[in-house]
Amino acid sequence: MTNFDFLKKIDNNLYDIITEAEKLYTSEFFEQCIGQTRRFGEQMCKNILASKRQYDGSFDEMLATLKDCANSIPEIEFIDDLYFLKKQGNISVHSSTVKRDGILAFECLQRAFEASINYAVLYKKGSKTILKKQYDINLLMTGKPSLKEEFEERSEKIKKKKPSKPKKPASRQVYTMKTSNKHKKPIFWIFVGISSVISAILLLIMFLLNL
Repeated sequence: MTNFDFLKKIDNNLYDIITEAEKLYTSEFFEQCIGQTRRFGEQMCKNILASKRQYDGSFDEMLATLKDCANSIPEIEFIDDLYFLKKQGNISVHSSTVKRDGILAFECLQRAFEASINYAVLYKKGSKTILKKQYDINLLMTGKPSLKEEFEERSEKIKKKKPSKPKKPASRQVYTMKTSNKHKKPIFWIFVGISSVISAILLLIMFLLNL
């Protein structure tokens, strides 16, 4: 893995150029690393202007053209990073002595990283999630992301997973019992009632006959 893996699908040629710069850095060829980051910045300029069918001249002329067209803060920051890479690359290439400045070489890699993010989002319609990325020194030196970077990547993958739809509970069948307003009288009590009436009538008849 490298810090520039996101660039592979966007522009494989730029990816090859900048990963070569990272290899030069880890091998402690700092001057060559700085020169390679300058080459990276210049190639990005060429790609942008070629897509817009604008003048393709020297690095300075291309940067001036981009600067005239800049309308947003990210575009201005992108151009500033490219100016820095151009300046340091020129100094490194034309220097009469070898400085072996590892700190400056690392800063060039960081600037190239920031520039590549803006290039991907502004000019290549890359995903805006790239903007959250930060240059990882551990990934540069070991090829493995730091624990923080790995944790963030796993968190993003978990967020992207769609939650499974909860199963609908089986509908319960509800039974209602209707109570009848009419209370049915038992046969026994009907029989008792009739017998009582008959007995009363007979007693009344016997009473009348005795008079």
